Amino acid sequence: MTTDKYLTVTALTRYLHKKFTVDPYLQKVFLTGEISNFRLRPRHQYFSIKDDNAKINVVMFQSNFKRVKFIPEEGMKVLLVGRVDLYEPNGTYQINVESMQPDGVGALYEAYEQLKKKLSAEGLFSVEKKEIPRFPQKIAVITSPSGAVIRDIMTTVKRRYPIAQLVLFPAVVQGDQAADSLVGRLKEVAQHGDFDTVIIGRGGGSIEDLWPFNEEKVAREIFATKIPVISSVGHETDTTIADLVADLRAPTPTAAAELATPVRADEILKLKQQRLRLTQAMKTNLDRNERRVAQQTDSYIFKAPARLYEGYLQKLDFLNSKRDAAFQQKLSQAKSTQLQLLSRLKLVDPQPRIMQTKNALAMDYKQLQQNMKQYIIKQNNELARSAGKLNALSPLSVMGRGYSYISQDGKISKSVKDLSANDTVVLHLVDGTASAKILDTKEEKDDE
Repeated sequence: MTTDKYLTVTALTRYLHKKFTVDPYLQKVFLTGEISNFRLRPRHQYFSIKDDNAKINVVMFQSNFKRVKFIPEEGMKVLLVGRVDLYEPNGTYQINVESMQPDGVGALYEAYEQLKKKLSAEGLFSVEKKEIPRFPQKIAVITSPSGAVIRDIMTTVKRRYPIAQLVLFPAVVQGDQAADSLVGRLKEVAQHGDFDTVIIGRGGGSIEDLWPFNEEKVAREIFATKIPVISSVGHETDTTIADLVADLRAPTPTAAAELATPVRADEILKLKQQRLRLTQAMKTNLDRNERRVAQQTDSYIFKAPARLYEGYLQKLDFLNSKRDAAFQQKLSQAKSTQLQLLSRLKLVDPQPRIMQTKNALAMDYKQLQQNMKQYIIKQNNELARSAGKLNALSPLSVMGRGYSYISQDGKISKSVKDLSANDTVVLHLVDGTASAKILDTKEEKDDE
């Protein structure tokens, strides 16, 4: 009997895979259903989407899943956009998902777009932004007092510009009361009148969690604030109305603190080096890509390069799972062997090994003492260097170079308007104070 007309399993599977790939109706499908069998994985995500009568396997590769702004949950109803594909190793078809969003938040997105269009037409986004002070004395922070936002801002300001004073205005940043709370804190900051910069924001969350920062009352209060406002709401991929109306938008709380404080010299040097490397890398990459475009403009791989290795990525995940299972089996066998050896060890005299271990322990202890001595010397040297750097940044060190300041009745005088002829003032010098009398004052007028 001839077997020429019989196909191998591999040949049939590859033929079907090609059919799935070239069918235009399967290249982009829109599905709605409930998530099933979802477990968050480190890289690619594998789960199912189902309704009352059917279930389909789903794969979402890491590059696409990074753009998802929420954490999928079992039973959550979602909207998916993807293409139908066939996984060759086991011959099953699946949906290769490119984007996913919860079903039911469309109203919020519509409200967001409507308000955005309204405020844009009024010019709230296009008006000239206020300049962020380079050397702020007082910075107001409007956020939750218990979140990571205030901790990140405090740490960054302390590291970059410790002489700046941070003042927290605790606010509700989520829920029905959040918008009124944010507006109230902004008004309080404006009433004080002595702040150089305002940072307002919160950590990440769903669109519902971030919605107070999309409220019209919050946007208008930020716009009306005379003090420059830096907004840091959610993650880098989130954009709220508050971000658009603020004078400056920061992707993270740490970045907000960095934007509110002076740029250090080492950061400028680092940015220049990174820009140079980026320019060189972009030029090299551009030249290489231009050559590839000239060679492969009409090739299948050029049009859909990701499809070339998607099957391998799934296979790699499968092999990783298999490897983990084998490792667990080996670990169990090793534990069993260990128990057997321990039982045998109890039957022999351990005294010689104890003496050997005791001698080795004595040598290790001696070595540890030497290492600790060297470590303490190294830390003392590092402490001395740090103390020198700290002294260089001390206000007393600045006064040691000839600078001083004037006070009157315990208050520091910043302007000639604070002084009058015959006033008695105190000069504060690096090693003490001196009394002086004002003979005359002269106010320098700006040229008009």
